[in-house]
Amino acid sequence: MITNTEKQRVRLKKKIKKYYFFTEPYIKNGFCPTKQLLSTTLDKWSLFCVFNLGYHDVLRFNELKKNIDGISSRMLTVTLKKLEEYDIVERKVYSEIPPKVEYSLTEFGFQLSDKLIDLSSWFISNSKVLR
Repeated sequence: MITNTEKQRVRLKKKIKKYYFFTEPYIKNGFCPTKQLLSTTLDKWSLFCVFNLGYHDVLRFNELKKNIDGISSRMLTVTLKKLEEYDIVERKVYSEIPPKVEYSLTEFGFQLSDKLIDLSSWFISNSKVLR
């Protein structure tokens, strides 16, 4: 008789096999798209930016800085530029004096933040490190 755990393991193996088939051309060239994306989004400041923009929809630079305790202006600038490069955050500049800049999540960023919240919630609920 096959247990649920065994079925889950078989399903996981199939997923991994499919993933490696899909990503093999990247990995052969020394590039892992998932690692690249996760290393970009799973650092301390990126998560705070993504979660704040996911919650507030649109924020200006100083509003975002005020919401993220301890971040410097330089680190926020670097983080937002990095998130823009990966099409997670969109920067909209208005031609006003003084210039007005707003940040929001792209559709990809919105979907990613949803997955990251699920991952974070799962980790908090199941991690022995946090207990």
